[in-house]
Amino acid sequence: MSQAQGAYYVPHDSRWPVFGIPGMVLLAAGFSLYLNGGSWGMPLMVVGAIITLIMTVMWFRDVVNESVAGKYNTQVDASFRQGMAWFIFSEVMFFGAFFGALFYARVFSIPWLGGDDPATARYLWDSVALSWPTAGPGFLDLDYQAMGPLWLPTINTLILLTSGVTLTYAHHAMKENHRNKVIAGLAATVLLGFIFMCVQSYEYVHAYQDLNLRLDTGIYGSTFFMLTGFHGLHVTLGAVALLVMLIRVIKGHFTADDHFGFEAAAWYWHFVDVVWLGLFVFVYLI
Repeated sequence: MSQAQGAYYVPHDSRWPVFGIPGMVLLAAGFSLYLNGGSWGMPLMVVGAIITLIMTVMWFRDVVNESVAGKYNTQVDASFRQGMAWFIFSEVMFFGAFFGALFYARVFSIPWLGGDDPATARYLWDSVALSWPTAGPGFLDLDYQAMGPLWLPTINTLILLTSGVTLTYAHHAMKENHRNKVIAGLAATVLLGFIFMCVQSYEYVHAYQDLNLRLDTGIYGSTFFMLTGFHGLHVTLGAVALLVMLIRVIKGHFTADDHFGFEAAAWYWHFVDVVWLGLFVFVYLI
């Protein structure tokens, strides 16, 4: 039975928060132990990840069932939109921190330590010439190559830009109730997302085996892999979300006037596209 338009839907009691908290604690504790060489780190991470995944899937299942049952009205829809907007804002701040670290290293730290400021270079790293990309003063003898924009990053840029076009095509088709076009556009977007991850995985193998560029290659290696790695994680999550939306479209869960689940996933994917453009310019290009 549909929720009354003047009433706000209050969800029933859920066991998933209680179920999920131990999973997230185990995941975080296992990760910490793993980074510090603990033998129990990886097993705890795996158990925590499995519990967290089960909690996430089941909780989202409940939300989907409530939506299909017609329990959400326009007031709930507005709260969903606000929540998704704030979530994306938090992601902007997340990537802003890493871009800020890259900016600080390139604009301040490297010039200070590389001799542009005699007052500091004289006392810290006298006669050391540094220019970006560099691993830093402590890695001057390290033999590695920086990752340039050609060709893998450029190919991935074209892939993500194309995926934004196919997703926009699907969104317009959704508004016009052209279900087959929505399915085609979403399927193409999901496929392009997973192709992107395959190319990036190959890029990482190339970086480690051929360029000797690693996560521990000083400031350049750490910023490169932190930015591109977290972006790759977001692409994976976005592709999985769009795959779920594709399944829901096939099942007929959305209409031209009621499809915020699809819109939320689309917002997230376009955000991921924009972040990649920033990465391509500031990490690969300049």
